[in-house]
Amino acid sequence: MKSNIRVWLIICTGAPIIGFLGLLVWASLFGSGSYGTGVNREFGAVMIESKLAEDFQLELIDGTDIKLSDLRGKIILIDFWASWCEPCRYEAKTLNSAYAKYSDDAVEFIGVNIWDNQSAADSFIDEFEVLYINVIDKKGDIAVNYGVAGVPEKFFIGPDGLVIKKFRGPISADILDTTLSELIEEHILQ
Repeated sequence: MKSNIRVWLIICTGAPIIGFLGLLVWASLFGSGSYGTGVNREFGAVMIESKLAEDFQLELIDGTDIKLSDLRGKIILIDFWASWCEPCRYEAKTLNSAYAKYSDDAVEFIGVNIWDNQSAADSFIDEFEVLYINVIDKKGDIAVNYGVAGVPEKFFIGPDGLVIKKFRGPISADILDTTLSELIEEHILQ
């Protein structure tokens, strides 16, 4: 009698657990994957409504503060990234090269590290010899205000403070060069 109760007890508790695990496996294999690792899977330009960029102020490593609105008059690229993100690692040299090329032309880059820790972010910056300003969004406020869904994501802000372009995923050197050239031509050299 006791063995029959044990068998039924095992069946009654084990079946739901096995069913739940099966559901998880099915969802991971056949689901849309849109909430996976935090890395963007769809790359390219994203249609946006041009609006005033959310201002933010963060403390830099040297103790000084940066406020986005203090950079008005420049074209700003805000790059949301994480040290563990392979596409972010892939495009690090591309962003560095573009910054070196355009930083004298009223262009500023700001890297915003999200979903990471200080040590990992510092290691990434050292490894790729990142030339431009980088901050850590410790509370996640900036990422939330910009509607960041994954990394990497880039926002281009015009000299008037309006968000004018957004790209998801890693950006190629050609697309970045073309985009910055067009924005300089349209907004700075007019």
